[in-house]
Amino acid sequence: MTTISQNVSQINQNILEASAFNNFPEKVTLVAVSKGHSFDKIIEAFDAGIINFGENYLQEALNKKLHLENFAIQWHFLGPIQSNKCKLIAENFDWVHSVDRLKVMKLLNDLRPSSANPLNICIQINSSGEDTKSGIAIDDAQSHLIDLISALKELPKLKLRGIMSIPSNTEDREKVIDEFKSMHVLYAKLKNQIDTVDTLSMGMSNDFKPAIEHGSNLVRIGTAIFGVRAIKTQGDDN
Repeated sequence: MTTISQNVSQINQNILEASAFNNFPEKVTLVAVSKGHSFDKIIEAFDAGIINFGENYLQEALNKKLHLENFAIQWHFLGPIQSNKCKLIAENFDWVHSVDRLKVMKLLNDLRPSSANPLNICIQINSSGEDTKSGIAIDDAQSHLIDLISALKELPKLKLRGIMSIPSNTEDREKVIDEFKSMHVLYAKLKNQIDTVDTLSMGMSNDFKPAIEHGSNLVRIGTAIFGVRAIKTQGDDN
């Protein structure tokens, strides 16, 4: 069995190889998806050089953040956002990847402490069209993004960094690659419009290499770093 340190080293090598085959010369950020894993595993990954950690479940994340407060970790919230959770999310995270509604944006802005840096956000796009996935439908994304971008002018405690997606859960590789390509087209348009946009968040344990090859510059990887969790929930494939 490989160690977390060995897994991180292999993933970093795979990222370098995938980056060499694309035409998008952007540094790729690795976010370790640590949901369901112990403090010790997170510390081991941190010692292996990872500083970005992603969590889906708020109470679990807050417990980890408190326990690991002496570690210089950047915390990313990846899960669906309920309005009643916005205060704790706004107060405790550096990034939120799953924004898809104006109401949530306003709450995150209003509840972000004035002493904190602006909250980095990515707008979630439903690139697969599956009803089970959150996010703005990619076919409607251009018009919806215009409304959200316009609203950001009045939300100074938020910083739009880019877009994210979770592709179809399918063995059809070409379908997934088509979704990656569509996301990159949307990202390129957004980047040309907004100075702060620099992040295309897509790619997980089973597809991060083709995601990078098609323009992703932030990948969210859990299983390939930490191994399989003892208990998995629906949609767990990071």
